[in-house]
Amino acid sequence: MSAHPLPTAAFARTVRGSGPGLALAHGAGSSIDGTYGPILEGLAAHHTVVGVDYPGSGDTPRSTEPLSLDELADQLVAAAVAEGQDTFALSGYSLGGPVAVRAAARHPERVTALVLTATFPHRDNRLVLATSLWRELAASGERARLAEFLTMMALGADALEGMPGEQLRRAVGFTAASVAEGTPEHADLARRADVRDDLPHIKAPTLVVSTTQDWFTSTRLHRRLADGIPGARLVEIPTGHLPMVERPAEWQQLITDFTGRHSV
Repeated sequence: MSAHPLPTAAFARTVRGSGPGLALAHGAGSSIDGTYGPILEGLAAHHTVVGVDYPGSGDTPRSTEPLSLDELADQLVAAAVAEGQDTFALSGYSLGGPVAVRAAARHPERVTALVLTATFPHRDNRLVLATSLWRELAASGERARLAEFLTMMALGADALEGMPGEQLRRAVGFTAASVAEGTPEHADLARRADVRDDLPHIKAPTLVVSTTQDWFTSTRLHRRLADGIPGARLVEIPTGHLPMVERPAEWQQLITDFTGRHSV
């Protein structure tokens, strides 16, 4: 049994599909639908998918206090268990990577596999600068400026430079309209999150998906994550920080192939 008792599942959650469990941890400033929406049905074709929206995203009320990595991890596990999934694979994207790592470290008996995409074990200088500006722009309410910043940082060079002007304007507008209320708290947690001490204790088979054109989380951080987890495998995907936008089919295949090999 885990040394960490589970709380009552309190975050809004998404549940799809049937079969072996797959818990999803989304990125900062987003939601389960925002992060996994383009591949959600594909994942649900192979798994019972359970994801929670962090405070200030989806239908989960915004927090009045700084977010805790332990709380997000425990809430994700509690939601999966509440849906009848006593054991499950975990997929963590961006900020969801440290959430998933912490969940696997705190509840190792429940996690059968771990897929970590475009994520980090701790902040580097680029991430400190990016999350500080992200948090300030989000708190200021300057959604247009925030959307320009996020579009510039999140899209890979191939995708960004391949956009005609009108498509780029639409992309910025869509980003501005989809900013989660809790983005300042999410960005603050991304700046504080550090799971380096958890990595040697991860027992689940782990796949690290390195997004090679990523300006938010560098390939150096991806490699440090893979190097720190015993037996972890690293694969590369030629995309920026948004594989769900740039290469959704490839990303989905990586997740389902790996979790399928390690389903209980």
